[in-house]
Amino acid sequence: MRKDPVVAKERGTRARHRMSARSAPEPDEDLMRALYREHAGPLLAYVLRLVAGDRQRAEDVVQETLIRAWKNAGSLNRATGSVRPWLVTVARRIVIDGHRSRQARPQEVDPSPLEVIPAEDEIDKALWLMTLSDALDDLTPAHREVLVETYFKGRTVNEAAETLGIPSGTVRSRVFYALRSMKLALEERGVTA
Repeated sequence: MRKDPVVAKERGTRARHRMSARSAPEPDEDLMRALYREHAGPLLAYVLRLVAGDRQRAEDVVQETLIRAWKNAGSLNRATGSVRPWLVTVARRIVIDGHRSRQARPQEVDPSPLEVIPAEDEIDKALWLMTLSDALDDLTPAHREVLVETYFKGRTVNEAAETLGIPSGTVRSRVFYALRSMKLALEERGVTA
């Protein structure tokens, strides 16, 4: 059986093509080191201006730029002329993308100023209510009733009189003596009016 020279040539070309596709060269490590040595310093200075002097952010941008250069090393090898314009463009786009993403989400808030603001002291309020409750317990039931109706429920003297079923003059008198007794009870507990 005779081999067709055209078919054999096509098979050989396809085999060479498959081999070259499988063994595509890794990005050249020496090229990447040279890129870093030659361009990292000027690129960092450029990016520092873009990010208003934030060194950490600038270093992150330069690192991301060089990673993208490493990923595109094949096209960088074929490029003629300087690589720096490509690096500067990539770095600028990374900064712009970062700025846009920060604008798209709510600004993060530093919780440290909240630690300085004094919070309402619930303990003092609870202690005051306990002291007030104890002082009310020291009053007679008639005095406690009129104070609860007038001060705590916010009723007028006439409304309290109607609710309690006593004359309004009696309500006024009991409120007067109840407040005096309450003041003494609070003073005994160390609370001054």
